Amino acid sequence: MFAPAEARRLTERFDFHYTPKHGSWLNMAEIEFSVLSRQCLNRRINDAETLRNETQAWQQKRNESSKTIDWQFTAADARIKLKRLYPVIKT
Repeated sequence: MFAPAEARRLTERFDFHYTPKHGSWLNMAEIEFSVLSRQCLNRRINDAETLRNETQAWQQKRNESSKTIDWQFTAADARIKLKRLYPVIKT
């Protein structure tokens, strides 16, 4: 449909991002911030340099452990629990 040079120019305008199968990237970010808060920021830190060092060390350790999120709330469960938010289509 497009000439190769034009197709390349158009594709360079887009940024592709991983989308999780279950949940959303926002849920994942909120979970990570919660873990950071409980594991690293649960005490008084006196200066910005110490804060940077602590959070970088925590991040490195967290990335090395390759933790995953176990999504336990399925779409079927959501339809039951949140049925008022899901419209019923009459056939």
